[in-house]
Amino acid sequence: MKTKAIVLLSAGLDSTVNLYAAQKNHDVVLALTFDYGQKAAPKEKQQSQKICEELNIAHKVVELPFFKDFTSTSLIKEDAEIPTQDKVNIQSKETSEQTAKQVWVPNRNGIFLNIAAGFAEGLGAEYIIPGFNAEEAVTFPDNSKDFLNQSSVALTFSTQNKVKVHCYTIYMTKAEIVGFGKELEVNFDLIWPCYFSNETLCGECESCLRYKRALKDMGHAI
Repeated sequence: MKTKAIVLLSAGLDSTVNLYAAQKNHDVVLALTFDYGQKAAPKEKQQSQKICEELNIAHKVVELPFFKDFTSTSLIKEDAEIPTQDKVNIQSKETSEQTAKQVWVPNRNGIFLNIAAGFAEGLGAEYIIPGFNAEEAVTFPDNSKDFLNQSSVALTFSTQNKVKVHCYTIYMTKAEIVGFGKELEVNFDLIWPCYFSNETLCGECESCLRYKRALKDMGHAI
């Protein structure tokens, strides 16, 4: 019998590939999508629902409107500009560190994991599966293996069934995740990596640029 898991799904590359991997290895009882007021929320919710329908996985959107009360991130604040075009340089660690500050959301992944842990215990799931990766862990420490491991340790105290955090892409670059996604036969047409909710990907924000580079490196046209 497969172990039960809950997947955190934003419809981005990392979370989508992890959902496909989790479905192969676990009994995925629920995919959670968080709406914390981010500009991409409408598209993330729409695409996440489509992905879950395609995979026949239960999907729930969790609304977190209070995020706006403690962050000035450009991902949420209407008058704050998300870095795009010449303000982004994914080849430069120094520039990426600066743009990371503009899109940083305090304790976002920590809050997400703790909410997911409540659902996991309640639904009898042993695992929470987020979409972390080694490439972004360089500038976002809450994508790192250390954060994942310490989160699992903390959850042994706050869940009776000692929920664990596992991520299939924790050691991978974006290009490697694309390759893994191809092996899993991921439907890349449903992925939404963009920081905005336009009809099509902006192609200019840092998330889009990393996605485009990964696809190009793996010979997958966008």
